[in-house]
Amino acid sequence: MPETVSPPGPQPDHFDPDWVRAKYAYERAKRLRPNGIDQFVEVTAEFSHYADDPYVERVDREPLEDEVQILLVGAGLGGLLAAVRLQEAGFTDVRIVDKAGDVGGTWYWNRYPGIQCDIESYIYMPLLEELGYVPTRRYASGAEIREHLFAVARHYGLYRDALFQTGVTGMTWDGSAKKWLVTTDRGDRITAALVVVSPGSLHRPKLPGIPGINEFRGHTFHTSRWDYDYTGGDESGGLTGLRDKSVGIIGTGATGLQVVPQLGQWAERLYVFQRTPNAVDVRDNRPTDPGWAAGLEPGWQRRRMENFTRVTAGAEIELDLVGDGWTEVSAELTAAAVMKEMARREGAMTMEEIFAFLYEQDYRSMQRLRERIDSTVTDKKTAEALKPWYKRLCKRLGFHDEYLQTFNRDNVQLVDTDGRGIERLTTDGVVVDGTEYKVDALVFATGYEVGTTYTRRAGFDIVGRDGLRLSEKWKNGPRTFHGLQSHGFPNCFFLGYTQTGIAHNYTHTAEERACHLAYLVGEWAARGASTIEADLAAEDAWGDTMRDMAGAGIAFFADCTPSYLDTEGDHENPDSLLAAGYGAGPVQFFELLEKWRSTGELEGVTLA
Repeated sequence: MPETVSPPGPQPDHFDPDWVRAKYAYERAKRLRPNGIDQFVEVTAEFSHYADDPYVERVDREPLEDEVQILLVGAGLGGLLAAVRLQEAGFTDVRIVDKAGDVGGTWYWNRYPGIQCDIESYIYMPLLEELGYVPTRRYASGAEIREHLFAVARHYGLYRDALFQTGVTGMTWDGSAKKWLVTTDRGDRITAALVVVSPGSLHRPKLPGIPGINEFRGHTFHTSRWDYDYTGGDESGGLTGLRDKSVGIIGTGATGLQVVPQLGQWAERLYVFQRTPNAVDVRDNRPTDPGWAAGLEPGWQRRRMENFTRVTAGAEIELDLVGDGWTEVSAELTAAAVMKEMARREGAMTMEEIFAFLYEQDYRSMQRLRERIDSTVTDKKTAEALKPWYKRLCKRLGFHDEYLQTFNRDNVQLVDTDGRGIERLTTDGVVVDGTEYKVDALVFATGYEVGTTYTRRAGFDIVGRDGLRLSEKWKNGPRTFHGLQSHGFPNCFFLGYTQTGIAHNYTHTAEERACHLAYLVGEWAARGASTIEADLAAEDAWGDTMRDMAGAGIAFFADCTPSYLDTEGDHENPDSLLAAGYGAGPVQFFELLEKWRSTGELEGVTLA
């Protein structure tokens, strides 16, 4: 891609694929940066306070020196599901360690006003049937999700041996004892027969590397550590502290969509600094129908969860149990749409015809959103700036019922940087294209570290057999078998985006990993083994499989406007989501694991 791309002519009044490609290329070129994810600043040193815990007071305690059977690092949704499935498999000596003050992971840290899940809560909130709970709304609030995760921990007794406000600093394999020694920032020394590492993917905030970021003297905070002492109010709103404040927000991704309406309602003046427009569709949130909830039959959540994944992956055509924006887009843009088109044509389609059909389908899907903007936003210049020009699945789908309407408020101004980003910060303002916008406070809705190394996101290194460091072994990207095990690190299991199937619904991904983990650990115990470890040959073969299947994803994102999904356009990044996900899709990956377990042979894994 050249550094500059000529703009296309006026938009035709009909679908012209050549014009659309030229428009996408022009908009993409504005966002490309040679430094990829390095355009963001790590939250360390002078920025370290952005990662502090503002919700609980630190409780001092004496260091521990003891032993557990299983040590699980990370008390987010994935860690909780792992602990529950291990317990159901008969393992009760499981200790959870987390640097947060409680369980919840991203739902512990993120408490910004307006926070909700963007996946239907009936399939996103885990273990609903086990706890006999049905969410109050189709898309639950952050507070409801957080309280549910607290309830999960209480229900399964996970608080009993948990260590919160505790960060792991090291993890070293003792070959003679065949156990792990884990150290923490509290001086703990814990021996564990097995360790499970679940660092999460949406907990480590990142900041934009804007010139002058250290010069601004106004108030700043990241959305993942919302400062209610400054704004007033709570997650439901009421930000009365902003009534006399001029506020700027940087970032218009999934978090920005939820925060902007709240800031627009309460701030005296709000500037929304936009680099790339979000493709915002209707969310249509509503209370749960009590009659529907009363009629749910046993197994309903699992069936609904699996169906959603199949529909959004294009594997299910006829039955859509969820029927929301996610499944609507999937019906338009996946294999399901192709099958319906073939039926309409009463014949097969060539690959060239399929690609052309899906490209037009994508255009019409995005055009519908652009027309929604025209019908919603009254100022025409603002409406044009809010229109997204990229393929629908280039970014995580966005849904909100109040975001676009907020730009009709007299106190709200969109500051479109036309893809370039903010020029610089001053002591009391933000400069875009030579114009300074004076603000009292800046809110960073700039997301989380995705695409950095596993050990950086975990916050510690892991030293396996013969002194092998995970950071060294994975310096060119994760090397695993099925994403959970790595040769040279016996009795160690990895959860997260590490060469696994990635579903749009993270809970389904975490559930399948937790079930596979419980099976592996169960076989380790049942067979009386001391160690369980992936074979090097199996690991190498899995790496080959991952690389062989990565081509389709890389090809799709080749003309996408950069985002965290493709590591800001750096398609060679070995730690990217493109490299982390099984190329054939989540349905095939989950079926692969189930088939592997069904043989009982543990092929590729050695027990000793």
